[in-house]
This record gives sequence, C-alpha cells and structure tokens, in this order.
Amino acid sequence: MTTYGIIGAGNIGSAVAEAVIKLGHDVVIANSRGPETLADLIAKLGPKARAATAQEAAEAAEVAVVTVPLKAIDQVPVEPLAGKIVLDTNNYYFERDGHIAELDEGRATTSGMLQEHLPTSQVVKAFNHIMAADINTTGSPAGTPDRRALATASDYPEAVELVTRLYDEIGFDTVDTSPLSESWRVERDRPAYVVRQNKEELEANLAKAPRTV
Repeated sequence: MTTYGIIGAGNIGSAVAEAVIKLGHDVVIANSRGPETLADLIAKLGPKARAATAQEAAEAAEVAVVTVPLKAIDQVPVEPLAGKIVLDTNNYYFERDGHIAELDEGRATTSGMLQEHLPTSQVVKAFNHIMAADINTTGSPAGTPDRRALATASDYPEAVELVTRLYDEIGFDTVDTSPLSESWRVERDRPAYVVRQNKEELEANLAKAPRTV
C-alpha cells in the first residue's frame, strides 16, 4: 500500500483520491482552506482518507499529487517533497492564472514550471487531459478493445513507470511523451485535451499538436 499525499481537493484531486483508495491505497488530502473544510469529502472517501494541511500532506506522501491552480504552485511545499515522485495535473488557464508570457509564447510548460519549483522532486505529468468525472467511470481492463489512453511525461523513468502502472490499474492505457519538456503536447486546447481516445488516437493527437495555440 502507498500513501498518496494530494495537494488540492478540487474535482481532479477528489477523483484521483477516490481512484487510488479503490486500489487499496491511503490518502492524505489538503486544500487551501484548511482540513476542517474537507469533512464532507473525507466522509465520502471513507476511512482510508484523512484531511490535512498541504505541509502535512507533503510530509505524509510516499507519492504526491499536485492539483492546484497554476498560479498557486509557489505555495506547494518544497522540502517535504524532496526525492519524491510528484504527479502534476495542472493546466494553464490565463483567465484564472493571468497571462504568463513563457507559456503564451511556447517557451515553457506547466509541468516544467512545477519542476522548477520542486527541483529535488521527480515531477511527472498525469491526469491533466481527462475530465474529473471520467477518471472513475471510463476505465476498462487491460486488453479491452478501444481502451481509453492517457498521456504522461517526465524526465524520470521511474516516475513514468509509476504513472503507467497507476493508469493501468485504474483502467487506462498509457502514451509516454517524455521528456517533461514535451508535456505541452497534452496541455489545454491541443488535440489530445479532454477527448476520449485510444492509444493510437492519442499518439496521433500528440504528434499533430501545435506548439502554441
């Protein structure tokens, strides 16, 4: 069993928490408003979940999931995540985050920005191009025809291996688009973003993605 520290309790964070708990893992989950505001979510997730601060979730994590607005990544604890694999679900929404020139001009990626903030962690892109409601409802067993596929990317092979295994256990094939600098291919408004696709379709959508949109 693995303890997942989930920093961000919005739709994606809550859905990932549900998914890993179904696999038998433990969850320590945090939001920006304090553990006391997560009582209803914890009641829904059950005894394998507990609410915490972001610092506590990072400290408890064997594997972390960062699923906060991009504009808030500078608030993610750094030291407690040192040496740990960190799944990054972030997307850039300039309407919410404000315009970021490096992203607008195709000179950076959202996951690369988190990796810069967490220089001693192993950041890996995951769960950013699937609707939260689909995480626990559209998976299927390995070998199922037309099985849905999700992408990942990292500079660390062990992080890609973990996400590939996790995707498979939840019910998805994986397309690896590493290194992390290529993770823009699955960001917002690209062909692979929040559409249902099998592995071959995802590979094609990643290949034809424009660098800027």
